[in-house]
Amino acid sequence: MTGSVADGNLIGGHWFVGAEPLESRNPSDLSDIVGRFGAASPDQVDDAVRAARAALPAWSATPFRERERILRRIGDALAAQADSLGRLISREEGKPLREGLGEAQRAAELFHYYAGECLRQFEESAQSIRPDITIDITREPVGVVAIIAPWNFPVALPGWKIAPALAYGNCVVYKPSELVPASSVAFARVLAECGLPPGVANVVLGHGPDIGAALAAHEGVDAISFTGSMATGERVAQAGIRHMAKLQLEMGGKNPLVVLDDADLDRAVECAAQGAFYATGQRCTASSRLIVTKGIHDRFVAGLGQRMDQLRVGHALDDDTIIGPLVNRRQMERSLEYIDIGKAEGARLLRGGRPVKARCDGHYLEPALFIETDNRMRINQEEIFGPVASVIAAADYDEALAIANDSPFGLTAGIITTSEKKAQHFRRHIQAGVATVNLPTVGLDFHVPFGGQKRSSYGPREQGTYAREFYTETRIAYSLDT
Repeated sequence: MTGSVADGNLIGGHWFVGAEPLESRNPSDLSDIVGRFGAASPDQVDDAVRAARAALPAWSATPFRERERILRRIGDALAAQADSLGRLISREEGKPLREGLGEAQRAAELFHYYAGECLRQFEESAQSIRPDITIDITREPVGVVAIIAPWNFPVALPGWKIAPALAYGNCVVYKPSELVPASSVAFARVLAECGLPPGVANVVLGHGPDIGAALAAHEGVDAISFTGSMATGERVAQAGIRHMAKLQLEMGGKNPLVVLDDADLDRAVECAAQGAFYATGQRCTASSRLIVTKGIHDRFVAGLGQRMDQLRVGHALDDDTIIGPLVNRRQMERSLEYIDIGKAEGARLLRGGRPVKARCDGHYLEPALFIETDNRMRINQEEIFGPVASVIAAADYDEALAIANDSPFGLTAGIITTSEKKAQHFRRHIQAGVATVNLPTVGLDFHVPFGGQKRSSYGPREQGTYAREFYTETRIAYSLDT
């Protein structure tokens, strides 16, 4: 792009340049400016909410068949642009190209799925305990939804929020992360060009502490769907509850992968490598705590170390890259800080953890593996959001399960075992919203609910048909039969 500032704020069907400039740089090549955009002002946030509220009566009354056509058109456009959009995602966020392409395709699938949901009818009827009375139960849109999403999935993640919001008749104001404005605006342009009436979908760029906070606190917002850190989620909840907004918060994890003595070693190693280090560890579902029973511990550590040697760190657009850069300097510094914390706590850094020199100047870091760690260490209790994992030794399954549950988070958790009995026990007793058996803790389907327990999540689940619990309200009507 040129040095000019591009329109980036979609408000009431029109594009506006914001006030404060936002510059996006390629984390694989810091000399590459992906784009320059203008962050919205608080007044523009107000304009966007007002535009959504003005569009709400007509959109909520739009026949479901027309909503289905528009969402399907959006899905078709995303699929047609999946190559260019996926490349943009990888260039701006830093995930390897195959992951960027997969994310763009996932966004298309989400809109196709919720296009189908538009056709699903939700009316129910019930018999009253009193004679000659009929009860009808219907679903109504919740209203204007504020959507605040992070940078690690700049197209798929807003897609799984915006698609159901629109399908169920809501209007949205979307605040993407300031780290991925180019991908976010490209996604927004697809929404704007596929027939959505003005004001149904609005996008405001900017930093969380000002634009995100203004959106969460706006009294014209009926519901807030947020994905991000626990600290930010708490602030969003405090702002939203002041005007009684409906809340849906996804706030990270410190996800365990339990490896038992009877595990298939090759499968355990591969699940750990994919879960801990792919996507540079920048996923809320990453398995950063590897809890391994003593009979397989040494073989697992040796195998994972050998697998880590095969994880090429490099430019996101290179064909042979497996681990791309971290998204920005702050995330790089955060990972390095936690590596120093782990060493200071007495953990042994077995492999990695050093900056990598690549063909371009970027935020490259070797995946890091700690051993001889204790679950009470900060590196095992706090979300790092980088390619850093710890091995925690356990005497047996019971101790491994207890360690896995000893966390303020409860998003995903996995177990690698050939024992059906232990697998079933784990599925029933793990304190997590999602449990996997002989699979990585990452890589989840869009047609089933997603969400965690404890401090990982708050409010109704996302995705699948369960999304309607957040994006709709029930209305119960009693009628006297005549």
